[in-house]
Amino acid sequence: MKNFIYVFLSIIVFFKCSQSNMKPDQKFWENTSIYEVNIRQYTPEGTFTAFRKHLPRLKDMGIDILWFMPIHPIGEMNRKGNLGSYYSVKDYFGVNPEFGTIDEFIELVEEIHTLDMYVILDWVANHTAWDNVIAEENPSWFTKDNQGNFQPPIGTDWHDVIDLDYQNVDLRQYMTNAMEYWVRDIDIDGFRCDVAGMVPLSFWEESIPRLRKLKPLLFLAEADDPNLLKNAFDIDYNWGLYHLLKDIASDDKDISEIQKYFKHPTKLYPEYSHRMNFLDNHDENSWGRIMEKHFGQKIYPLMTMIYTIPGIPMIYSGQETKLGKKLKFFEKDSIPWLNFPNHEFYKSLNILRKNESVFWNYNSSMNFLDTLPPGLVGYKRSHNDEVCYVILNLTDKKIFINLSRTINGILFKDKISDSEILAPYGYIVYK
Repeated sequence: MKNFIYVFLSIIVFFKCSQSNMKPDQKFWENTSIYEVNIRQYTPEGTFTAFRKHLPRLKDMGIDILWFMPIHPIGEMNRKGNLGSYYSVKDYFGVNPEFGTIDEFIELVEEIHTLDMYVILDWVANHTAWDNVIAEENPSWFTKDNQGNFQPPIGTDWHDVIDLDYQNVDLRQYMTNAMEYWVRDIDIDGFRCDVAGMVPLSFWEESIPRLRKLKPLLFLAEADDPNLLKNAFDIDYNWGLYHLLKDIASDDKDISEIQKYFKHPTKLYPEYSHRMNFLDNHDENSWGRIMEKHFGQKIYPLMTMIYTIPGIPMIYSGQETKLGKKLKFFEKDSIPWLNFPNHEFYKSLNILRKNESVFWNYNSSMNFLDTLPPGLVGYKRSHNDEVCYVILNLTDKKIFINLSRTINGILFKDKISDSEILAPYGYIVYK
């Protein structure tokens, strides 16, 4: 690679190379990926038991962490649609009977652990359903409008939920106790915390260290706020990268913006924190755009990027079957599984990530290849004596690259590309 000029990036957004200084809980997920599970829409039955049939397939695909969208009972008062929003929680200690029983969920968690996979639970700490038991028993735990009535979170159209007031010490204790229950009694492995930035930071900084005393846990914040990761969360959403890639896919931005995004971060993250990288999730699918239609063939080089840049990759339910529709959020709308056409693609990416330590979570090394032909994005990842290169073609044209003199072995590529030509929307990872 002597013919390339490397632009060194030292980005504190991600982990440094030293494993010895990592947070105690981070070792167990250093080379993992996250898979978001939408139980309601995953199978025609929409149950824990039906979902269990997919576990061997997900294990084979190389998935490590299963993030379950909220599984709690859903409020009936002011409910949206027939089935309601998963994020309108009626009972923090219960499970939605639509999905099954608590014993069935425990059996699901046990089987997941048997497969050496992990469970993180979606947790809605900012608001509850109108008919949550604590609304009647502890009305002082909620914010009120000028008339002294319950209110949705200010600035939202979430009329099916009411806003909690974390100035109340008893509420903080209750919420932490509820989270402790799921760790201690159900044996889950962490939480994805909904709208984490809308909950006071002081609550997270009090509750998360307490929860970590129970077992190693992973905490994912639905936010893009470095302050949340200083003393509380491990990971947040890389929303900036997602929106940039979305704009590149629609030709609203040039691919040169990718290098600018990493070279000139607008936010400075603490050491040993992570960004979660993704092209889809439940919000974007239901309320935004259909990933398959928006990104098209660019999905393949961009997901290769998602798996090989600093951070932790995430896949949403149905990505492996090329989900071609928006899933309804308040109604039953099963995923139409199509023999999992992208199963092998994601399996190969997960194998690549596990086998090559340069792509592990603690490594922030990333050097862009600065003299590639137009239409290509390339970078070098290194750790100790290990070095890998990634080149991606985001155009519909084949591009000559001539790597034959410098390549020591191809680790991952599309079916057409080789050491001399990168196919349209092609990708190659090599040493």
